[in-house]
Amino acid sequence: MARNLIAALLLFVALVLQVSVVNRLLFSWAPDLVLLTVAALATRRGPVPGAVIGFCGGLAYDLLPPSNHTLGQYALVLCFLGYAAGRVGERLPLPAVAACAVIAPGMVAGLGALLGAPGITWPVLATAWPRAAICNLVAAPLVLRAVKVMHGGHRRRAGGGELVPSWRRGTA
Repeated sequence: MARNLIAALLLFVALVLQVSVVNRLLFSWAPDLVLLTVAALATRRGPVPGAVIGFCGGLAYDLLPPSNHTLGQYALVLCFLGYAAGRVGERLPLPAVAACAVIAPGMVAGLGALLGAPGITWPVLATAWPRAAICNLVAAPLVLRAVKVMHGGHRRRAGGGELVPSWRRGTA
């Protein structure tokens, strides 16, 4: 229960910082803190919780006021990336977050192009994707470290090493 509240609090802080500070101060050279927080939490929690965290964070990001895209676009991308980061992140957390940081801007632009967003063209993608990937890569170790400190503990494996995972032991 406490781990879920901490994850929700981390997502909320990332959303508020993204919209109120990062987007207003850094303009076009801004990292995506929500994406990095989702990927870092997924490496700590696993694939299925990572997908749920990604969906919830993406949906909250879709609903924020300066949105000019299709509802559910970020939810779909962050759900997929949360699952992928959770699968790979147990053994390689920093490369998993870095891969998500590089892949996500292209996925968002590609999905926007598929949904018919008018501003997505190849020249725009060729200039915006590397800029977003570099910003995300620079911020990835910092966000991963912050999530590791705030979330605490190591990732728990399913079953917890118990012989009988039921709450009524001995009645199997």
